[in-house]
Amino acid sequence: MDIGKKLKDLRLQNGLTLGDLASRSELTKGFLSQVERNLTTPSISTLEDILEALGTNLSEFFHEEPEQKIVFSTQDFFVDEQEDYKIEWVIPNAQKNQMEPILLTIQPRKKSHILSAHPGEEFGYILKGNVTLVRENKKYKLKAQDTFYLDGTKSHYLYNHGSSEAKILWITTPPTF
Repeated sequence: MDIGKKLKDLRLQNGLTLGDLASRSELTKGFLSQVERNLTTPSISTLEDILEALGTNLSEFFHEEPEQKIVFSTQDFFVDEQEDYKIEWVIPNAQKNQMEPILLTIQPRKKSHILSAHPGEEFGYILKGNVTLVRENKKYKLKAQDTFYLDGTKSHYLYNHGSSEAKILWITTPPTF
């Protein structure tokens, strides 16, 4: 951690000049300038005085949130291959998120698992192939580049009625897969 930079950023966020901070912390402007440029290191007691003048404390100052991963590659995917279909979880640990995207590949003349009724919504985009969305007694035929959007109040599944595999980007909220 770059303590000097973090102190300077905090000072600027508070709209303070070095002079203002010097007055509030009872330290010299020159000393604070050296601290911000990492030319000197304050004692714990002095750092506490500076942080108090900046409206924070040691615990808050040194607490850092881990950087959240936002980009994923195929090496991050978790794959579940069944006889009739394959699910690729494209975001690891998505069950902790509000949305859960998967890539679903369904073999010809086979169906996905049945999603029971649940609270929430779903979106699907047919990447390739032809599928039928079966929702209770209703059937909806979809082809590549078609989409579906539905609430999860009725059980449903996808059936690949084509002669080649079908691939679907399927997103649920909350996570259900």
